[in-house]
Amino acid sequence: MTGRPPILFPLFAALETLPGVGEKTARAFAQIGIERPRDLLFTLPYSGVDRRIVTTIRDVVPPVTVTVEVEVEGHMPARRKGGPARVMVRDAATDFQVVFFHARSEWLEKQLPTGQRRIISGKVEIFDGVAQMVHPDHILRPEEADALPSFEPVYPLSAGLTQRVVAKAAAGALTRIGVLSEWIDPALKTREGWPDWHEALAAAHHPQDFGALAATDPARARLAYDELFAHQVTLALARAQMRRGKGRVTAGTGALQTRVLAALPYAATGAQTRAIAEITADMASDKRMNRLLQGDVGSGKTLVAFIALLAAVEAGGQGVMMAPTEILARQHLESLQPMAEAAGVNLALLTGRDKGAEREAKLRALADGGTDVLVGTHAVFQKDVHFADLRLAVVDEQHRFGVAQRMELGTKGQQADMLVMTATPIPRSLSLAQYGDMDVSVLDEKPPGRLPVKTALISTARMEEVTNHLRQAVAEGRQAYWVCPLVEDSELVDLTSAEDRFRTLRAALGDEIVGLVHGQMPPAEKDAAMAAFTAGHTRVLVATTVIEVGVNVPNASIMVIERAEIFGLAQLHQLRGRVGRGAASSTCLLMYQAPLSETGERRLQILRETEDGFRIAEEDLAMRGAGDVIGTAQSGLPRFRIADLERQAGLMAVAQSDARALLAADPGLQGTRGQAVRVLLWLTEQDRAIRLISVG
Repeated sequence: MTGRPPILFPLFAALETLPGVGEKTARAFAQIGIERPRDLLFTLPYSGVDRRIVTTIRDVVPPVTVTVEVEVEGHMPARRKGGPARVMVRDAATDFQVVFFHARSEWLEKQLPTGQRRIISGKVEIFDGVAQMVHPDHILRPEEADALPSFEPVYPLSAGLTQRVVAKAAAGALTRIGVLSEWIDPALKTREGWPDWHEALAAAHHPQDFGALAATDPARARLAYDELFAHQVTLALARAQMRRGKGRVTAGTGALQTRVLAALPYAATGAQTRAIAEITADMASDKRMNRLLQGDVGSGKTLVAFIALLAAVEAGGQGVMMAPTEILARQHLESLQPMAEAAGVNLALLTGRDKGAEREAKLRALADGGTDVLVGTHAVFQKDVHFADLRLAVVDEQHRFGVAQRMELGTKGQQADMLVMTATPIPRSLSLAQYGDMDVSVLDEKPPGRLPVKTALISTARMEEVTNHLRQAVAEGRQAYWVCPLVEDSELVDLTSAEDRFRTLRAALGDEIVGLVHGQMPPAEKDAAMAAFTAGHTRVLVATTVIEVGVNVPNASIMVIERAEIFGLAQLHQLRGRVGRGAASSTCLLMYQAPLSETGERRLQILRETEDGFRIAEEDLAMRGAGDVIGTAQSGLPRFRIADLERQAGLMAVAQSDARALLAADPGLQGTRGQAVRVLLWLTEQDRAIRLISVG
């Protein structure tokens, strides 16, 4: 695959090659991410204006855009400079005014000559009981009526762009597209009734009615599918690349696994047993495992991961479990320790803190095989860390890593298998977008013995009650989290900062009792505050969302979330998962500032109704959209120009199976359809895929 196919050159030329686009306009387009004709083609109208001619405005319900033929009855010039000039007009049934500001009277006389007929199109509004059309969008002679489209597309704009400029440039871009060979599976295309690529683009840019703007419209659905399919081909290529890397057969004997499962106070759930079977089967094959273990808060992912690590040890190898932060690495160590003792395996911890002789000793034990399972932060990937025989890498809290980092990870172990754990239940469409290169195991049952968490909504006006409730709970020996939305007060946002809340709670409950942890603190202070809370020295921990992931303090049984209405559902669900881990029954108080918006109320109600993370995630997606659900900044989610992950979730699954089937049949994309798909990859700028093909 040498370079971009020549048929696509015109689409990747400068924007100034389009009609009506000069340097200044090109800069305005760049503000909304449009830098080449191709970007403009994939920027579809998001709305439309019905410009069909009506005989009279009498029956319309303002405010509404209307196109009507009128006779000009007379002009009323502006009384003062910059004031409104009015033109009286009459349609087939009623009189109304056309209003202009800052218009020169000679220009107005020329546009709307008294006694003549004109077609005018614009928004009709009622002002002081009188119907008006202020600054019509179009003024035409009756014989020019055909020049007005009956339905006019509305494009996204930035300062310096008008609808007319964008429409003209888009029309120009449409003339640059060649007829490309079809990359969609013919059977699928027929079944869905989708048009050819160039027809779909032309139709999407010239919608005939509001129905043509819907995600379900065949032209739009086809273009969305192209985008999702290109993305899934990239992920499928990455997956094929990963699997082509020869794996090693890691077949455990089951001896250590049996020992640990027997020592547990309860039986593993069906979901855990199923996930263990999937993972150990992958490890025993000669392909490299690249699997995602997706489980809700408290579904027992740690046990599944540890059993997988034991399979590596049984086969004579080593395993590593990586956590994103030192706090979490230490917690993993604590929760794995009793299981490691039951199995009789050597467990060690390696973080950035280890220095000098202690670190040397740890590295030696790793290199000569004395350490069976290593728990660590990304310090594990430093140059001087060598394993005797690394078979399995378990990565916790995946979504802090994108696909690119996953690919890098795979290079450290001598063909080590990869298991990625995430505690964020992700709706299927999103998990396909994000983890389409992986195989997925889902834990969808709670282990026995986890008590449900009682969730209550309470207005911030009742702050004092909550503080009193807390005072009593602390006296009974219980511990609580108090989560605040922001670290420092900003005048713009009326959100109580953690610092402030910390001060007020200390005043109310006592200095020794309240601790503070937030993102701006130096790591050592953060660790110290967490340690004091874990040990039970402080009873109430005021925190920002740094505690969202993985913190485990079984004695903490109260979670107060302040201004809960501004958090995402998934985030609230994660935070609530920090309590309900011990023997005491737990409460989660969602404090909101009244009045709640309708969606705010809906969101908090869902949390009150259910603890099922997958149901919560689906609702969150429906309410907020993909970028917000995972948090666009660290989502690793692709940015689609046309496809809409919420409304076209079903297409993503089709795209994944189609992409995998295509690559199974034509791994190098050499066949007729494979060659067409290569053009699609260039067109959608899937650079990673292009690199993978050229090296493959």
